[in-house]
Amino acid sequence: MKRAEIFESPDRLSAFAGGIFVPTMGALHEGHLSLIRLARSFGGPVITSIFVNPTQFGPGEDFDRYPRSMDVDVELATEAGTDVIYAPPTTTVYPDGVDQAPSVPLPPVATDPGLEDAGRPHFFAGVCGVVGRLFEQVRPSIAIFGEKDWQQLQVIRAMVAHDPRFEGIEIRPGPIVRDPDGVAMSSRNAYIPDGARHRARGLVAALEAIRSTRDAGDAEATMRAVLEAHALDVEYAVIRDAETLGPPSEPDRPGRAIITARLDFDGGSVRLLDNGPFPLVG
Repeated sequence: MKRAEIFESPDRLSAFAGGIFVPTMGALHEGHLSLIRLARSFGGPVITSIFVNPTQFGPGEDFDRYPRSMDVDVELATEAGTDVIYAPPTTTVYPDGVDQAPSVPLPPVATDPGLEDAGRPHFFAGVCGVVGRLFEQVRPSIAIFGEKDWQQLQVIRAMVAHDPRFEGIEIRPGPIVRDPDGVAMSSRNAYIPDGARHRARGLVAALEAIRSTRDAGDAEATMRAVLEAHALDVEYAVIRDAETLGPPSEPDRPGRAIITARLDFDGGSVRLLDNGPFPLVG
């Protein structure tokens, strides 16, 4: 198998314009690889970016210790079907400097739901800024984003729908991939010590506990109780409209159970995210 080419300059991407794009921050795991395989299924050239974006990390967050494993990532991405790895230096993404990164208008789903936007107010400005910049450089026809970061998926969909620069880019979702114990795969799972791993299962256990629940209030109370029973610090465990992320208001619209909780352990902590459709019963 031919090893994926590695490009650091957008000038070399012109031959791949209109391809299928999978943006990542590296530290690839099976969740990322499933997105690359999904991209491969669309038939065009596959471009995977690896760029740890500084503007979506806040003070005291884990930018400096975020896992980086370029050589391994290239091999994994190649095996999954990537044709090109786009790994630009920070100066290529932000030529005027990180502190001068241009602001991007944020859609309401990035600012109003009180989810990631509440606890990490910098996050979606950074995400939309870097994704917009990468879209301009890669010029894909399709971009793949995972469902694990549900609010991010809806934010990118809304950004593309309302920004004429991105007309013609189709956003396709990739399903959540889980470890054998049910924990949603994440690069940050590497932070979890073995002795605390069983507590990380609290998020999927909370989703499983509401499998037969139809009332949103009951579901939220049940999820919170399960999370607390796993000694997790709950940031939010809510039922929302799957698209707008506002409170569910119409029974015929799809809903989403969305959870973020912090797992604290000796020497550190990690934020865990998970979600699933609501209700699960017909």
